[in-house]
Order: sequence, then structure tokens, then C-alpha cells
Amino acid sequence: MKVAVIYYSATGHGTTMAHRVAKAAENAGAEVRVRHIAETVDPSVFAENPAWRKNYEATKDQPEASGDDIVWADAVIFGSPTRFGATASQFQAFIDQLGGLWADGKLADKVYAGFTSAKTTHGGQETTLINLYTSLMHFGGIIVPPGYTDETKFGDGNPYGASHVTGPDNTNDLNSDTEAALEHLAVRVVETTQKLAA
Repeated sequence: MKVAVIYYSATGHGTTMAHRVAKAAENAGAEVRVRHIAETVDPSVFAENPAWRKNYEATKDQPEASGDDIVWADAVIFGSPTRFGATASQFQAFIDQLGGLWADGKLADKVYAGFTSAKTTHGGQETTLINLYTSLMHFGGIIVPPGYTDETKFGDGNPYGASHVTGPDNTNDLNSDTEAALEHLAVRVVETTQKLAA
């Protein structure tokens, strides 16, 4: 089975999370594509932000996400930072350009899940995932949240997906609870997709 991990990241948290999800999905037996959503902000705007500049330079030449990656996949795990309780504008612009595929029914009947990050503990992670899932319901997608289906979920406390709190130092380092949540999310998506295919 095929899993696409499609994410937007400004300062690199999403990039770190996406690769953790991808590794876990591969370990669970999936063929995985990792695709970043292209940056739409002019680099001059974040020239003084070292983390944003570093992530941009590290990912700008890697394959960019397209609707074809969703069509290819049996399951899609989306990632976006939290922006005022919703996905980032770059991520939403990607979703908004999928109308043709939606109209053709090519986004339906796939498994979907999501992950996010924010600077603070109550920074909008849950509402970001719920807002994402609203779009995926319009796709006709099969949303597979982690719920509390594994004891690791009591560590990160997010039944909607997986989330990372960067903290005041804005670190890309994932704590053990976040790593476990990402791995559980990926495995749950793979196993559920396999069950549906059977």
C-alpha cells in the first residue's frame, strides 16, 4: 500500500515530523512518498529568521507536493503548522487548488490523518487538525484519528492527530511523547488502510 506524507513547514518542525511519520509508515510496510508544499513567501521576508531560512534552503530542491501525489496514494498524512487555530496559508493554498481532482472524485475513499505544531501548549493544535479534517470530509475521505487507541496517546494527549509544542526556544527536537504519537499515527493509518483494502 502507498502512503503520501504531504506537509508544509516554515521553520523545520513539520519537516522533522514528516520524516518521522514516513519512517514509521515504511517500517509498517508501506511504500512512502514525502512531499513538501512549496513556500509562497518571498525569501526576503524571512531572511532574518535563521530557522525559516535554513529549512527553506534544505527543502527547496526536493520534490514538491502536487495533486498527483494524493491520487497515487491509498492514504495521505498531512502536516501543517498551526496559524491562529488553522493550517498555514501555504498549506491551505495547496488544498484550495485541488478542486479539479475533487470534482473528478479522485480525492475520495482514501484514508487521511494529520499532524501539526505550535509554539505553545494551547496554541491551536486541536482546532488546526479539526479544520483540516473539515476539508477532508468534503473530499469524501476516510479520516483516521489516533484517538486513545494506544497508551502512548496519554503522553501527548491529542486524540485528533499528532502535535509538537516547539516551546519558547522554537526547537526542532521532538520529545519522546511526540515521537511516539507520530509513530502510532503512521502505523494506525497503514493498518487501517490495509484492513479497508482487504
